[in-house]
Amino acid sequence: MFTKIVCLSSLVAFASAGLFSPASSYATVAHSAPVLTHAAPVDYYAHPKYEYSYGVKDGHTGDHKSQHEERDGDVVKGYYTVAEPDGTLRTVHYTADDHNGFNAVVEKTGHPVHPTPIVQKVVAAPVLAIPSHYDHHY
Repeated sequence: MFTKIVCLSSLVAFASAGLFSPASSYATVAHSAPVLTHAAPVDYYAHPKYEYSYGVKDGHTGDHKSQHEERDGDVVKGYYTVAEPDGTLRTVHYTADDHNGFNAVVEKTGHPVHPTPIVQKVVAAPVLAIPSHYDHHY
């Protein structure tokens, strides 16, 4: 416990002295001691914009899924697909923004295939009459 307190105290001392900061990186210069440099500030208000796609189609395992999403500012839209166990394909189209919130529309394509159950005929064993010489009277 003492070691934890010493480590925590050292960390606080470094942070107070400005020798440690989460937005910094460690760099060394040849023939000198390590130098702490600060990275450029992150702009948290930059306009976010991206596009993303992913997919798997494995005929051996039957795994079939995909996703596509794009974002422009505060508007996100996309879809994903998943192969259902009954052979249909579920597709979910979604949108999200500050005004309408999150909305999704689910659609199924294909024809469901349900295996027919195997019915086995069970034959009951015949009931045999007990011969009278086995009757024991007590």
